[in-house]
Amino acid sequence: MDFKNSTAEKTTITRNTDEMEAKTENIYESIVMMSKRSNQLSIELKEELTAKLAEFASTTDNLEEIFENREQIEISRFYERLPKPVAIAIQELLNDNIYARMPEDSSEA
Repeated sequence: MDFKNSTAEKTTITRNTDEMEAKTENIYESIVMMSKRSNQLSIELKEELTAKLAEFASTTDNLEEIFENREQIEISRFYERLPKPVAIAIQELLNDNIYARMPEDSSEA
C-alpha cells in the first residue's frame, strides 16, 4: 500500500453513516470491514516504519552513546503526519476499494 498517495482525511471529520451502510446494507458489517482493513493497514504501516528505522538501530546498549539522528526523527515525523489507518479504511470503503467475502452458511442446507 502506498500510504504517501492516500486521499484520506488527516484530521477527524463527521461522516454520514448512511453512506457507509449503503455499501453493505448493514452498518455493522461495514464497521467490521473497516475494522479488519484498518488492522491490515496498521500492520503494513508498522512493518514499513520498523524496516526503515532498523537502519538506525545500534548494536550497543550504552546510554552514553545514544544521540539524535535527524534522519530518524524526520522519518518518524513523516509517519506521524500520514492519515490514520482507520481514515484510509473508511476512504477505501466509500470508494468501493475493499470488499468482503461472506462465508456460506452450511446450516441452511
